[in-house]
This record gives sequence, structure tokens and C-alpha cells, in this order.
Amino acid sequence: MTEQREDLYMQVINQLLECPNGQEPEVLDNNLELVDAGLVQTMTKVAAYFAHHDNPDGAKFLVHVARELAIQLGLYPEQLTQQQEA
Repeated sequence: MTEQREDLYMQVINQLLECPNGQEPEVLDNNLELVDAGLVQTMTKVAAYFAHHDNPDGAKFLVHVARELAIQLGLYPEQLTQQQEA
């Protein structure tokens, strides 16, 4: 992952954190070229940072969005998603 691409991921993450509740799909749709495994990985890193720096709400939000994206992108183990649906 290039530094430039990571900067773009961070811009998307900031947009997600700042957008009104419910506008997240619109933010992602406007940045489809960046919706990939790298974005999920970067969200996870930022969530871990937030968790260790007194921002548990931000961490939970990013983990939730990253998990949903991972499922949609086929990156999340199918077995786990089936267990949670049961």
C-alpha cells in the first residue's frame, strides 16, 4: 500500500467519522475506487489506535463499518458470518 493510497483511505475514514448518522453508504459510494481490503485494514488500524487513546465510540464505529465492508467484499470468513446469522 502506497503512502498516497493510505492518505486517501484516511480521508475516507475522516469523512465517515464526520458524516451524519445514516450517510455512511453515500460516503462509501462516492469513494468506490477506495473500497477494498486496504481500506478495511486501515480502518482496523485506526480503530485500534482509537481504542488505546480513549475513543471507544470511534473504535466501535470503525470496527462495525470495517466488518460490514469485509463481508461485502468477501474478506470475512463465511463460516463466521453463517454462525452469527444462526
